[in-house]
Amino acid sequence: MKLILYNSLARKREIFSPIDINLVKMYVCGPTVYDHPHIGNARSVVVYDILYRILIKIYGKKQVLYVRNITDIDDKIIVRAAQDKISISELTQKTTEYFHSDMDYLACLRPNIEPKATDHVQEMIDIISKLLAKGVAYRARDHIYFDVTQSTNYNELSGRSFEEMFQGVRVDNSEDKKSPNDFVLWKPALDSDDESAKFNSPFGIGRPGWHIECSAMSHKYLGETFDIHGGGADLIFPHHTNEIAQSCAAFPGSDFAKTWVHNGFLTVNHEKMSKSLNNFITVQDLISQGVKGEVARLFLLSNHYRKPIDYNEKAILDANKTISYWYRAIEGIEEDQLQIHQELPINFIQALLEDLNTNNAIKITNDFAKQVFTLTNHEQKREAASNMLTCARFLGLMLGSAQDWFQTIGNIEQVDQLIARRVVAKKVKNWKLADSIRDQLMDMGVVIEDRGDGSTTWKRR
Repeated sequence: MKLILYNSLARKREIFSPIDINLVKMYVCGPTVYDHPHIGNARSVVVYDILYRILIKIYGKKQVLYVRNITDIDDKIIVRAAQDKISISELTQKTTEYFHSDMDYLACLRPNIEPKATDHVQEMIDIISKLLAKGVAYRARDHIYFDVTQSTNYNELSGRSFEEMFQGVRVDNSEDKKSPNDFVLWKPALDSDDESAKFNSPFGIGRPGWHIECSAMSHKYLGETFDIHGGGADLIFPHHTNEIAQSCAAFPGSDFAKTWVHNGFLTVNHEKMSKSLNNFITVQDLISQGVKGEVARLFLLSNHYRKPIDYNEKAILDANKTISYWYRAIEGIEEDQLQIHQELPINFIQALLEDLNTNNAIKITNDFAKQVFTLTNHEQKREAASNMLTCARFLGLMLGSAQDWFQTIGNIEQVDQLIARRVVAKKVKNWKLADSIRDQLMDMGVVIEDRGDGSTTWKRR
């Protein structure tokens, strides 16, 4: 099996060829733990979960090393802990638990190693010391900065000029820096900082900059050069650009990461997600709204990972309808008659090998479900259902039984919520959404009746 990935560094699709076929190494930027993860964060985790599953399928579970960090020291964390009047360790422990719980809800596999930044400060100090010794970093008023003019191919990953890269980017324009574009490797502690945010170093008491954290942790667990580095497209600059600059400068001859994979942005109703726009949606919001984890996961996989994806009510309803359709396909078949095949259907795995084409893989899974409803031969129906279930489970979907799905999805509270949404949709004359909600309720075995006074009643079929 040949995996094709779009390499952001080369700006083209390439056949993936690991440095060592016996141990494929992947590093993905993890969460900064100061709040509940939002659905944009979730998309990234789900995307690299699929890549991890594909790598395991090709090379074997013991031959894949997946590292995803936890950033548990950062300016945002310090500010939030002060606002909440709790210690940094209490905040980060609590929000790390939120993250794990939310990713379990989305059926994401845990990485092999999940290092915390605060456990690797010495490794960061070691790299900063190397950079100072090589003259590519310098001191300025208790800060340590990286001199970007000393970096070769600083623009290679972004493919943009300095002017383009820094346009609209907030930078520290300290007069002590040689250039406004230089970035911080170490910053001094403030008197107001929590003691847990203060670390001893040869440069004084302080804390590391964000970029050096990932360079240190990836180097410790994956070495000077590894196979895949992943993250959101928003991290290309400055985070990933600066990782490359400092790592390659610290370790001459290093390529840092051979293949760079970046997932696209997520919008909400075609607008950038923002608290100021009141459209900031966390994974916890989906849970509280009664959205099943499989529905959220299917939605996040429903568009190609490199393309933007738009979160909206209809998209969630469509994902819910698709999952219900798949469960309907196996509902009348005894569980012991269904087989999860060791070998994936050829067209299904080929779709995923073609740069993680999950939307095509979902279509193929749905085609198997259609066969269950159209075939008349019982043996052929069972085979189609088994193929569908094999594909769905590889995608991290349909992990339960049809009985459990229709029991939990048809609870009264959720029915009432859907009817309330439909009432609002009708008031604003969004007939397409209203019809979509009616269809979803039908899939749940719920029949609704609109009355002349504007109210809606319902009953189970």
